[in-house]
Order: sequence, then C-alpha cells, then structure tokens
Amino acid sequence: MPELVLGPVSWERMIRAVEKVRERLLRATAALERAGVPYAVIGGNAVAAWVSRVDESAVRNTQDVDLLIRREDLERVKAALEPAGFIYRHAGGIDFFLDGPGAKARDAVHVLFAGEKVRPEYAAPAPDIEESEAAEDFRIVDLEALVRMKLTSFRDKDRMHLRDMLDISLIDASWKDRLPPELAARLQELLDTPEG
Repeated sequence: MPELVLGPVSWERMIRAVEKVRERLLRATAALERAGVPYAVIGGNAVAAWVSRVDESAVRNTQDVDLLIRREDLERVKAALEPAGFIYRHAGGIDFFLDGPGAKARDAVHVLFAGEKVRPEYAAPAPDIEESEAAEDFRIVDLEALVRMKLTSFRDKDRMHLRDMLDISLIDASWKDRLPPELAARLQELLDTPEG
C-alpha cells in the first residue's frame, strides 16, 4: 500500500472546507426557493441550525448537505439544481447531486423523500415537507421531525447529534411521550449513557 503523504496543517483549508459546505447548502436552497420547489434542510445542517438557537458554541460542523423533498418533485429539483452547477446521480439506492463534474460523493447534496422510509427496516418514514419552518436563510425540518429522523437512523453521528441536543436541553426526557415506543426506547438509551 502506498504511503499517505499529508500536506501541512492549514487554518485556511479547514475554514474553506466548512465554507464550501455552507456555500453548497445556500446555493442549492436558493435554487429551490427561486423555482418554488418545496424542500426542508435535514441532517447535520438542520441540527446545527436548531442547536445555534440555544448555544452557538455547541454547533458542530458537517461535511454534507441533506435535503428532504417530495418524490413527485424530483424532476423539478433536477431542473432547479442543474443550472446551479449540480449534477444528478442515482447510485447504490441513493439520490444525490454532485457539486460539479469533478466532485466526489462527499461534495454532494443528498436527497431523501418525504413520507418514505430511507431503509425498509426503519421504524418510521421520513417526515412530510409540511413539518418544516423558515430559518434565516432556508427552510429546516421541525425539531420534532428531526429528532424522529435521528432516532430512526440512530447511526453513530445521529447519536452524537442527539447527545448535542440533550446537552443543551433542546430536548430532554419529556420527549419520550411524543415518540413511538421504539424511538422512545432509543432516546432513553441516550439518556442512560450520556457519554456514549
């Protein structure tokens, strides 16, 4: 295996990496707004938006952009995003828009479909677009819908996002009453193991 050669540590590179994700998010959501296509920002950017309302210092950076759309709007989404430089792909059961011809899958806008399960084994489908609200620069999924999504997928990064929300009291044990039993049990697991 060839030796990995690392470049020097650079604040500019680190800052640029964060800025690129934000620029991608703003460019994609602005294109959808102009086209009048309903959407909601989900994933790490939605978590960051909600967390920032309580404690800006607790905001965590994310490397990708995730959007919730309606399946019947996919062609409209393509028509809106392609002039903004995004290239549609469907691979491995995932729909996404690469950020230009030389982009990697990490440099993409990933889409999930409202009202559909991301995976067949998931306990709950993705929320509807109506479960969203206007934020400063774009629409974000409602907090309750976001929490359901994070508890449903429950990967390492989802648990980390949920712990971030618990740490700043954005959510708490009272939320178990709002959730189906399987998701309430997952929230209790996080409450019981705050350090992971």
